[in-house]
Amino acid sequence: MMMKRLWIVALAAGFFACKTTKPVTQQAAADTKLVPQGPAWAALWQQQSGEYKALCLQAYQLAALRLDQYLAQKNNRPLAVVTDIDETVLDNSPYSVHQALSGKGYDDKSWMKWTAKAVADTVPGALTFFRYAASKGVKVFYITNRLEAERVVTLKNLQRYQFPDADDQHLFLKTTTSGKEPRRQQVLQQYDIVMLFGDNLSDFSAIFDKKPFEERNAAALQSATNFGSRFIVLPNPMYGDWEGALYNYQYKLSDKQKDSVLQGRLRNY
Repeated sequence: MMMKRLWIVALAAGFFACKTTKPVTQQAAADTKLVPQGPAWAALWQQQSGEYKALCLQAYQLAALRLDQYLAQKNNRPLAVVTDIDETVLDNSPYSVHQALSGKGYDDKSWMKWTAKAVADTVPGALTFFRYAASKGVKVFYITNRLEAERVVTLKNLQRYQFPDADDQHLFLKTTTSGKEPRRQQVLQQYDIVMLFGDNLSDFSAIFDKKPFEERNAAALQSATNFGSRFIVLPNPMYGDWEGALYNYQYKLSDKQKDSVLQGRLRNY
């Protein structure tokens, strides 16, 4: 019990040690003619709300309890945890703010310009948990849909905060497909994966990959027993397959067309 209390104290300390996000100046906001409200407010919630921080801390504290349970069992193979990076261990909300204040959405060029800075802050609780897992002999693998061209800067960002196993051998980037199952299978060749971490359902299982939103939501309900045990979900209201599924992953639609589809999905009374 004392160890648990110490771990939770360390988790909180690790969160408060994270640098704060640079605020957007009033002048910068005033100079902007168009601010997409959805992305801007989602990023604002992620940056400023205590609720976001609490949800992340809750997820990682629960993960520590689950990890101890797995470690107490008889294990015939070495153990590993698999985690996504963006909005799971690294916070990219400044990118969403920058694009929103510029009246733009996501594009590869601006995204890579952001990741090249290697300055994304840590998600609350992430660093403390993964260090805890590593201290117990559990390997940490990072499976992300960042591109191979982002390998060096991604490792630089992870190493900036001394994340465990932040090296080429434990980092799996996107190659031919955004689906992560082939990369998870690579880890399974040598390790038992006890938990997976992500902000997108596809971070956990191929059953969620590019499915229509009805099937995706149904699959989430069918997987209920995994959430909080093997699947640890982090909040991300800014972007993800949850949005793409609503317009059938037609990412080449204009922002106006996407907005029209999304408004049509709103429930009113």
